[in-house]
Amino acid sequence: MSKKVVVIGAGIGGLGTAGLFAKKGYSVTVLEKNANLGGRANVFEAHGFRYDMGPSWYLAPDLFEHFFELMGEKVEDHLDLVRLSPSYRIFFHNDPKPLDIHSDIEVDSQTFESIEPGSAEKLKAYLKQSEYQYEVATQHFMYKNYDTIFDFFNKRVMTEGQKLSVFSKMHSFVSKFFKTKKLQQVMEYTMVFLGTSPYEAPALYNLMSHMDFNQGVFYPKGGFYELINALSRIAEKNGAELRTNAAVAEIVVENGVTKGVRLEGGEMVEADIVISNADIWFTETRLLSEKWQTHPQKYWNKRVMAPSAFIMYLGISEKLPNLIHHNLLFSEDWRKNFDDIYKDPQLPDAPSLYVCAPSVSDPGVAPEGKENLFVLVPIASDLKMTESEKESYSDKVIGLIEKEMGLNGLKDKIEYKRIYTVDDFGSDYNSFKGTALGLAHTIWQTAIFRPNNRSKKVSNLYYVGAGVNPGIGTQICLISAELVYKRVHGIKSAAPLKTL
Repeated sequence: MSKKVVVIGAGIGGLGTAGLFAKKGYSVTVLEKNANLGGRANVFEAHGFRYDMGPSWYLAPDLFEHFFELMGEKVEDHLDLVRLSPSYRIFFHNDPKPLDIHSDIEVDSQTFESIEPGSAEKLKAYLKQSEYQYEVATQHFMYKNYDTIFDFFNKRVMTEGQKLSVFSKMHSFVSKFFKTKKLQQVMEYTMVFLGTSPYEAPALYNLMSHMDFNQGVFYPKGGFYELINALSRIAEKNGAELRTNAAVAEIVVENGVTKGVRLEGGEMVEADIVISNADIWFTETRLLSEKWQTHPQKYWNKRVMAPSAFIMYLGISEKLPNLIHHNLLFSEDWRKNFDDIYKDPQLPDAPSLYVCAPSVSDPGVAPEGKENLFVLVPIASDLKMTESEKESYSDKVIGLIEKEMGLNGLKDKIEYKRIYTVDDFGSDYNSFKGTALGLAHTIWQTAIFRPNNRSKKVSNLYYVGAGVNPGIGTQICLISAELVYKRVHGIKSAAPLKTL
């Protein structure tokens, strides 16, 4: 009889884990508390608009391709990927001229040169370094489980650490290449994807620039949720059972061994192995009794959490010519904006924000002649807001978009609006302090300093997802699925698996 595996939560990490273990021959059951699979990569429809609720950037296609190949599948058989051009548009406060990034080195280097003379060659050098760091990270670091500090501070890190910029901060690193604030912001904005500040993030994460400048930005036709549909199909094809509306109330432990889980309705689901893709704080402090917690509440009280988000899902009555698929507005006071999130938590007065208009590339996600907008403002986790404060801040953000993105009268064109913020992340995804992403990627919360993917107290309990190594990101969560597979099977290799 095959071993029984229960996966708690059907986020990207959970679905990836289910697929890997099912393909290996395990009897896999996934238990998802919500009505939809996907975790934060959720979806909903309203008034003819189809909204991706969470992730919307399809980056690092090679990492997705690797996972699909490991499952014996091809990405192109599941997703209709479109390479976006331009990749994204950047607006600046009090600056009427936006900047387009094309993920074409010749075009982008000339754009940089027009802003800062001499920066074209610096961009090429920066991206060459970024590509090097990406290749080293994906081949030698990201697919490795860490158990002791010596696993991370190995010979390669110590000899090449300077080249990999492991020990310096992102903003300091970027400043060596680019002197103008505008270009520094362009190279640092990806830190938001990692839930941290460029003033705190390890400079190693400049590898993110390789993803968008060198590899390009893609979009799966139909919306990002098509990736969830693909991962679900693959898991089920290999025999996994995917259950929704199945909230876990307790991980049942006897003598340091989990026997399975108990659902909120009382049903016991037995298992030889339990792998939790739920928020790791929730798993440890709510699903386990204190005796079996590796990371009790006092541990979490000292952690730096990634931002939450103030999100608006908007249905617009007409097309908006100034926007492309991905649009960013950068705060004028870059450092204060990050301080408002991390150091002095408050709603930013003049925030950086992101506007996704997928209907520009994919008319099917909005009624004909209308625009689908996803507006996201990074804000501090654990911020409390009343309904009236949410509406007031919504008006402020819409006014900012009207002014800085040249969208006069936008408010009058809104025919549908849904606000989603801190308390929603907490209730829907059991996230600590309502964070949108999880643990921030500070130096002291990366690699060996991030929670391990196995329990120290319960012998057959494991974790997968953004809360463990290697961390935040859709494709990164698929790597975490591979890492928990390696962990269970005692595979020590730091390289990506070639076969199961």
